Amino acid sequence: MRKTDKGTCTEHYSLQTILLLFVIGGLFGFIYEELFYRIDLGYWTKRGITFGPWIPIYGFGAVIIILLIKRIKDKPWLVFLSAVVVSGVIEFVAGYILFQAFHIRLWDYNAEIWNWMNIDGYVCFRSVAFFGVSAIFFQYLVLPLLIKFTEKCPRKYMNLITGVLASLFIGDIVLSLICKAFT
Repeated sequence: MRKTDKGTCTEHYSLQTILLLFVIGGLFGFIYEELFYRIDLGYWTKRGITFGPWIPIYGFGAVIIILLIKRIKDKPWLVFLSAVVVSGVIEFVAGYILFQAFHIRLWDYNAEIWNWMNIDGYVCFRSVAFFGVSAIFFQYLVLPLLIKFTEKCPRKYMNLITGVLASLFIGDIVLSLICKAFT
């Protein structure tokens, strides 16, 4: 925390904290999708576009939501509601644009279980409710632990950890895109 000119406190997240949040969000999303689709389909299936155990959109989602809810984090119900609305809008707009512009359907809730309040397969209550619960989990458990970790870990080790994770993640995305381009 740092003091502003008016004496109020604002929280500043380090780049390392944000990067770790991104990676943990991507891993969390991968685990969620693996488990959900195991239940839905009855068998294991590799989810996501990367080779590694992470799904980039969940990493981006974790970072975006945490940064957007900074000012309301003392109200869990508002954190939940904000995450539901923001994720629902992002999911609908992204899904609609991908389909209309590129004829790509990365997800389709029409063909899944528990798809209540489904809107054209782009968004459903289960998905946004999960993102709302995830925002609570990340805001009140994951983020405080990451902040403590990044504050206590020596800077050179923190730079090494985040540098390695960033390199693995970026390398995985690039390699995945190259391999998909040739298949």
